[in-house]
Amino acid sequence: MDKLIEQILKFGVVGVLAFLIDYGLLMLLSQICGLDPVLSAAISFCVSLTFNYLASMRFVFRHREDISRTREFVTFLVLSAIGLGINEIVMWGGVSLLGNNPLAVTATKVMATGIVMVWNFISRKRWLDAGE
Repeated sequence: MDKLIEQILKFGVVGVLAFLIDYGLLMLLSQICGLDPVLSAAISFCVSLTFNYLASMRFVFRHREDISRTREFVTFLVLSAIGLGINEIVMWGGVSLLGNNPLAVTATKVMATGIVMVWNFISRKRWLDAGE
């Protein structure tokens, strides 16, 4: 149980850093550059995904010897694409309901991040982690 708690904490640290990248770029693109918040969320999500993959597979999850690095990355991308879909649905719904002002975009992004975070940990633990 201690290993799982340690893994969840590491996942949280990586997640916070990925969120800061994601959120910072989202706000830059949507609020400063004037891009649509849903498009901005997709772009920022993809940029933070690169960081998240590198950090997660180095510090959080152990490589499974029964799959190649290529298959691992493809699996990560597929799981992340599902996460992106969840993110975009929540962002679209939140912006539609709350508007696209900075507070509304922030609140929506926090909600989307929480939901996607749960999906990411469970799916990566199931399909990518070598375990003990």
